[in-house]
Amino acid sequence: MILITVTQTQGSVPREAGTWMVVKDDGIIGTLGGGNVEYQAIAHAKNFKNESEQTKRFALGPSLGQCCGGVMNLSFERIDAAQLALLQAKQDVAYKPIALFGGGHVGRAIVNVLATLPYRITWIDSRDEIFPEGVPSKVICEHSDPVQSAVASLAAGSSVLIMSFSHAEDLEIVQQCLRRNREQNDLPFIGLIGSKTKWATFKNRLRERGFTDAELAQVSCPIGVAGITGKEPEVIAVAVAAQLLQKLYTL
Repeated sequence: MILITVTQTQGSVPREAGTWMVVKDDGIIGTLGGGNVEYQAIAHAKNFKNESEQTKRFALGPSLGQCCGGVMNLSFERIDAAQLALLQAKQDVAYKPIALFGGGHVGRAIVNVLATLPYRITWIDSRDEIFPEGVPSKVICEHSDPVQSAVASLAAGSSVLIMSFSHAEDLEIVQQCLRRNREQNDLPFIGLIGSKTKWATFKNRLRERGFTDAELAQVSCPIGVAGITGKEPEVIAVAVAAQLLQKLYTL
């Protein structure tokens, strides 16, 4: 197996320094951004004979049939299965944590989308046997009853998505998230599925429980990027994923 790593970039390029991919006899893992530069890098890796690390410069210009204008320096290194496993483990640790409350149709659609993105997902529900078989490896399923008790053990820095089968459960989860942020301030995003009317009702109840308007402003409801109005689970999932990615790249 040959590990290809982007070691340095200049100008406009498809991926940043630190990006890696592995070329195996039976396929590839990861991507350098596609295009002819990736094709040429794969070809070079397949013909790689030197056991030591080697660096090659790729200019994304006419010679590659690309017009980005940038430059990518790529290193090539032979690795074994243990080194690949270590790379993948480090990548998993670097993924941002997400806690998703709710195993219904929308929750399932969101998991399917987020599992392809740079996130680690804890999927939580109070109901037994709600989770499907064969969830992606980046997803940990957790049964919690009462469901809001799981908030205390969430990883620091978790973005929280709340969409349980019950509005009563949703309210308790929101409350626990706000209490945790009051004490620890380590949940950067709290998203609640629902209408403006639902959120207006929740705000009144949460104010009665002692939460300030500044604290309530931590909650995003309805969730998803503005302008996407479809109600299908898959549409909501894409809108929510887009909102999370906006937050990820602005934090």
